[in-house]
Amino acid sequence: MAQHRPPRRRTLPPLDPKSLELLALAYVERFQTTRARLVRYLSRKVRERGWEEGSPPDLDAIAATFVARGYIDEGAFAEARSRAMKARSLGPRRIRDRLRADGIEAGVAMAEEEALGLALAFARRRRLGPFGPPASDPKVRAQQMAAMLRAGHSPEISRRVLRQGSDLMDDVQPFDELP
Repeated sequence: MAQHRPPRRRTLPPLDPKSLELLALAYVERFQTTRARLVRYLSRKVRERGWEEGSPPDLDAIAATFVARGYIDEGAFAEARSRAMKARSLGPRRIRDRLRADGIEAGVAMAEEEALGLALAFARRRRLGPFGPPASDPKVRAQQMAAMLRAGHSPEISRRVLRQGSDLMDDVQPFDELP
């Protein structure tokens, strides 16, 4: 009987300035990214493979060069990321936290009507509050509130949607007509 041996991993040589820039270029051509995400990626690669030269590389300078060349557009990244998260009916706090984790400090400007619409869409999608079975059990109501808060909706709007859903639903589109 043949023994099963794990496949051998090819050890890659340590990075040098040229190979590091090629890695960065391959990353930005494949993914829409931010300066902070690129720096995190490159620092992980340097940690994994090592650095050939004595002084550590200036990753911020590489990222700044890519921004100057137009390879990284943080405004477009923020717009695309927030649009995708709004399509999932996530709230402004969750969107803002995700953008901050991606290195974008600009706040998410959202009107209360838009935030309410997102909360209603989230409740409809998850069948919470007025969109689901009646929740008379306090434990179920607490779970629904926790789901709304994890999705980034404010406590005020979450309470409003979960408690008074019927009067809010008058101006809301049916579920299958949502974008």
